[in-house]
Amino acid sequence: MPYCPECGGEMLYMSRTKQYVCRSCGLSLTHQELIEIREKSRERFEASMDEDEREKMRKEYLRWWLSKKK
Repeated sequence: MPYCPECGGEMLYMSRTKQYVCRSCGLSLTHQELIEIREKSRERFEASMDEDEREKMRKEYLRWWLSKKK
C-alpha cells in the first residue's frame, strides 16, 4: 500500500480513474506521478547528506535488519 507524499496517509488505487487517492488529504496521483515524486524526494534527501552520514545510516539499517533475524 503506497503512502501519500504530502501527509503520509494511505493511498487507495481507484481503477476507474487509474489514480491513487489519499484517504487523509484527498491528493490524487497517477502511478507515474507517484514514482516521480518519490524519486525527487529521495534525490533531495540523499543530496542533503554527506558520505559519512549515508554510511552511518547504512550501518544502522544493517544492524536493525540483522537484529530482526535472531
